[in-house]
Amino acid sequence: MRLSVIGCGYLGAVHAAAMASLGHDVVGVDTDAAKVEALSAGRAPFFEPGLPELLEAGVASGRLRFTTDIAEARGAAVHFIAVGTPQRRDSDAADLTFVDAAVNALAPHLASGDVVAGKSTVPVGTAARLASRLADTGATLVWNPEFLREGWAVEDTLRPDRLVVGAPDGEAGAAAVALLQQAYAEPIATGSPFLVTDLATAELVKVAANAFLATKISFINAMAEIAETVGADVSHLADALGYDDRIGRRFLGAGIGFGGGCLPKDIRAFAARAEELGRGESIAFLREVDEINLRRRTRAVQLVVEALGGSVHRKRITVLGAAFKPHSDDVRDSPALEVAVRLHGLGAEVRVTDPQAIENARRVHPHLTYVADRDAAITDADAIVLVTEWDEYRRELTPEHASSLTAGRVIVDGRNCLDPAAWRAAGWQYEGLGRR
Repeated sequence: MRLSVIGCGYLGAVHAAAMASLGHDVVGVDTDAAKVEALSAGRAPFFEPGLPELLEAGVASGRLRFTTDIAEARGAAVHFIAVGTPQRRDSDAADLTFVDAAVNALAPHLASGDVVAGKSTVPVGTAARLASRLADTGATLVWNPEFLREGWAVEDTLRPDRLVVGAPDGEAGAAAVALLQQAYAEPIATGSPFLVTDLATAELVKVAANAFLATKISFINAMAEIAETVGADVSHLADALGYDDRIGRRFLGAGIGFGGGCLPKDIRAFAARAEELGRGESIAFLREVDEINLRRRTRAVQLVVEALGGSVHRKRITVLGAAFKPHSDDVRDSPALEVAVRLHGLGAEVRVTDPQAIENARRVHPHLTYVADRDAAITDADAIVLVTEWDEYRRELTPEHASSLTAGRVIVDGRNCLDPAAWRAAGWQYEGLGRR
């Protein structure tokens, strides 16, 4: 099939490269000339495991190319809309500027029978509005939400745990669904479920999934707040809860909470949209989910201050991690960076290290000190704060090795991913969130 992908940021670049690897002829379109140049050379403009190999292979094969000219999307059977929907600056609602611009720019190049498949995360009702915009083109709009996890995006695209397509009723909708089934023929053949819904349901699936995930994370962090008060251990609590098949252990890891470019802005946009629909009370709990999440960042800073005797002024503190999660260089709404910034604001001499995200972090917070090498970063530190659970911090850094480099023996485990007994046995003051 010939496919186009409009928008070649994180979602679009991965989707374009993955579709080309499945044998399709793919053209990616983006307004950023520098990004297009990098992608055309087979270089990923961000860190994502497995993506460079897909890009290089796709470009070399001739099945994958990138352009700034949307007219080159003409002739594709399916056009995927993969642009960003950031939070608006003046409210919690989603900014649909890029989605509207992409559809408006694509419309003159569409032919009857073409399919426009939205992948961007949008407020429910957006698809119906865009379908009206495209009515005169003869193209059919469907909604095909993405469920990518940063760090595993290639795997999630090639072997998705489900494929959801929202389509209109009638022959045009059925034909559009058939084209999507053709585009995803390989993952469907290897067992990925293919679900067909109406447009509104497909839009809700993504935001509902993110809302549920955020709620589960904030629930265990709320339990951590109680555990800290009564002297319980939230990690043991989570283990016990996880044996219940109705609950499960995944995403019950208490710590400094979630961040990134999706979960925080998506739950805020969902709440904002519910209020617009007159159903704000239905998901009012998401406001508290957001508040709990933000409180854990504050608590991590408090633990550092308390462990250092009530003040961090002129203390040397190393923050392990800048990305919002491991296997990514994304620093959008990163809890790790917020902790670093707050400690810096309290007068600490903060050094930040991360295997992939230093340059992105430096662009956002140039006033912080960044050290690429982990051991150099912790040398002479009075305290270490682990905030992004990269393997080189959680598995490869031993308390004995750290003791040979640091000045102090304080470690605050913002992800509850270290062994408290091992660190304490080595003479460290170990502090976790919600742990005795």
